Amino acid sequence: MSRKMLIDGEQCHQAEAEEHYDFDLFVIGAGSGGVRASRFSASHGAKVGICELPFDPISSEVVGGIGGTCVIRGCVPKKILVYGASFGPELQDARNFGWDLNEKVDFDWKKLLQKKTDEIVRLNGIYKRLLTNSGVKMYEGEGKIVGPHEVEVTQLDGTKICYSAKHILIATGSRAVIPDIPGKDWGITSDEALSLEEFPKRVVVLGGGYIAVEFATIWNGMGAKVDLCFRRELPLRGFDDDMRAVVARNLEARGINMHPRTNLTELIKTENGIKVITDHGEELLADAVLFATGRAPNSKRLNLNAVGVEVDKHGAVKVNEYSQTTVPSIWAIGDVTNRMNLTPVALMEGSYFANTVFGDEPTKPDYNFVPYAVFCIPPLSVVGQSEEEAVEKGNGDILVYTSSFNPMKNTISGRQEKTVMKLVVDGDTQKVLGAAMRGPDAPEIMQGIAVALKCGATKKQFDSTVGIHPSAAEEFVTMRSVTRRIEAGCKLKTNL
Repeated sequence: MSRKMLIDGEQCHQAEAEEHYDFDLFVIGAGSGGVRASRFSASHGAKVGICELPFDPISSEVVGGIGGTCVIRGCVPKKILVYGASFGPELQDARNFGWDLNEKVDFDWKKLLQKKTDEIVRLNGIYKRLLTNSGVKMYEGEGKIVGPHEVEVTQLDGTKICYSAKHILIATGSRAVIPDIPGKDWGITSDEALSLEEFPKRVVVLGGGYIAVEFATIWNGMGAKVDLCFRRELPLRGFDDDMRAVVARNLEARGINMHPRTNLTELIKTENGIKVITDHGEELLADAVLFATGRAPNSKRLNLNAVGVEVDKHGAVKVNEYSQTTVPSIWAIGDVTNRMNLTPVALMEGSYFANTVFGDEPTKPDYNFVPYAVFCIPPLSVVGQSEEEAVEKGNGDILVYTSSFNPMKNTISGRQEKTVMKLVVDGDTQKVLGAAMRGPDAPEIMQGIAVALKCGATKKQFDSTVGIHPSAAEEFVTMRSVTRRIEAGCKLKTNL
């Protein structure tokens, strides 16, 4: 056997040179990408082992859980809270639709949190069964690479066991980054935000990315006072500027206090809450301070330098187009590579890794026309190029089509919140390069738009498609007039 028990700190020895290994594939990390790669590799006939830290809703260097960030402390529990928060404004809107509601409607935070926890525990069990039913061997503990073909697993009792594998896959994801400011220990990350014992009535959110914006609208929808601080003029840097402006207006209209070009310099614990000091000298008082200031790859404890796996300055594992690292037998997928940090992308990378290594079908992940969404209230969803990207990358004229309207539901409820849609089109080929929407059901609509763009749809094909009436989605096939044309060679100037 190639497996070795380690006693009293004895070091692992590299697996014997003969072509016998404990596993064809050993995966470190059982999040969405790791589980997908394991199952699909097993379906190709590979013998697969996988290790993951013990389950806990709040991650650390020693706890995690099968299912990973998305299932346990990310996309899924976040979306459950978004659903919960949406009922707040929905109940307000319901009155003009004939519903006679009491002025005071109680919200039970602890009940929602328990339902959320029940669901992630259920999903954790489902992921375990998926692995078991696929014939994948699971190990609970921390994995570390000790050779090109060898993984050391530290079990819960501290025992260390080595397993040899022809291929090793790193799928350890990422973790929230905490800014280094005085009093930072009084702040929380999105992990803790999803498991707070008490509902925070006053919240300060630091960050301008999708996590910051989503949690700001979650707490706002549940009735909290929310202050959102971010370093740029608009939130959601990297998204289409028109959409960023719409999101900012809607956040403010829903009662979120916006603090653009603002950073935090210190947190101070007081009897009345957490005193938050900004770089403008402003003082805010909060029950919770959320740091949503980015994420870093989980690679520090993997022993990568010792085995020759290269990482960049942020700790992201360097890989080629097929997800192979600088050590040919070691591969990496998902957020730990910092390519496109989305759960569906990790699933794609995991599937294509299995095809490449065990399916005799080398496949490069395709990052073109990947749709994504910000699940704020209402949501934003995009696919393809923003207007700014299209102008920067294009050689010809760019045509922009937009539509802004009050959704039918709002005409009755009285809510002053417009839906905005946008198409970015190549002026020469008429190919639709990008699409964006901010409004109810945007992600559901954008998934279908993504298929069209992936197939190379032109504006003429959009125009010739019959819409569904009455719906917001039909606006995508009825935008006939060009809002603006950006001539070739022009550069958009933005400092937002």
